Amino acid sequence: MPAARITTVRLLAAAVWLAMAGIRAAAGGAPQTDVVFSDYAPLSSSGELVRRLLSPLAAAQVQAALARSAERLVEQSVDLAAERFVLYVPEQVPPAGYALLVFIPPWQDARLPSGWAPVLERYGVVYVSAARSGNDENVMGRREPLALLAAFNVMQRYHVDPARVYVGGFSGGSRIALRVALGYPDVFHGALLNAGSDPLGTLVPPLPSRELLQQFQEATRLVLLTGEHDATHLAMDAASMQSLRRWCVFNLDAQVTPGAAHEIAGAAALAGALHELQAPLAAATGRLASCRADVERELAASFRKVESLRAAGNRDAARKLLLEIDRRFGGLAAPRSLELQSALE
Repeated sequence: MPAARITTVRLLAAAVWLAMAGIRAAAGGAPQTDVVFSDYAPLSSSGELVRRLLSPLAAAQVQAALARSAERLVEQSVDLAAERFVLYVPEQVPPAGYALLVFIPPWQDARLPSGWAPVLERYGVVYVSAARSGNDENVMGRREPLALLAAFNVMQRYHVDPARVYVGGFSGGSRIALRVALGYPDVFHGALLNAGSDPLGTLVPPLPSRELLQQFQEATRLVLLTGEHDATHLAMDAASMQSLRRWCVFNLDAQVTPGAAHEIAGAAALAGALHELQAPLAAATGRLASCRADVERELAASFRKVESLRAAGNRDAARKLLLEIDRRFGGLAAPRSLELQSALE
């Protein structure tokens, strides 16, 4: 069955379920608004954000600049006492614990999208989203740490199944969600990318360390969900999925919402996406091992070119190529990229 047909069938099935269930938007109770959290997590510290979400050479530049200025990174860039979140908790706790969806919006207010409550109730998913986390906010100073702190605090308060913790977003928020999922696969085991995605190997987002990338490849499921008439973001999805496969990420699902433009997912589309997020992951196979070997051969060949240029005394060209390697391979290239940078200085 063609992929587009499969997507339509899933969405129709979800719509039928919603209609037959007769669930109204307030079925699980109203969302909690102006929620204040108080617990900080080591994973949301500024140092950890730099280590996980910047390429190795970019992170080294940050540390060098701090050393020259005798300044230090603030431990946590967010003052939780001043932050507000919206929180939706289903009435029934699933036997294995709630799933959790941390949502990064493009807008500034903390809201639960219309029609999502019955779907969250049906799938046993806690929803949390921060205010002042929209597209105009600083990415590493606010949007990313707010998502991490939201996840940490909800997991402190409620019985959450750690294997079903997801990050998601819409439009610009979806692109940030991909960055967070890539940098923190030990926290988020799936990502709901609603009308927004980027190709990997382009510095934004950078590839994380080898250990984290392997975890992302093996244990993270991505669902890309975009409207049928949102041509720009459908093209972005196609480029992103091609790139993800190039970097050995195969637990992917693309869903197209019939009749929709660039708009937040409706109830039926959300149900289809949550169904896929909670589906069993494909086991690592020979395909993954072969793909990883191809990447390693390409990386090794790139390093040989840098060393050849350096040996020939062409240090400027060697530095330029090393920056390209850092942009493309990110954390996969460390620590060798850092060693070569030091040798070329």
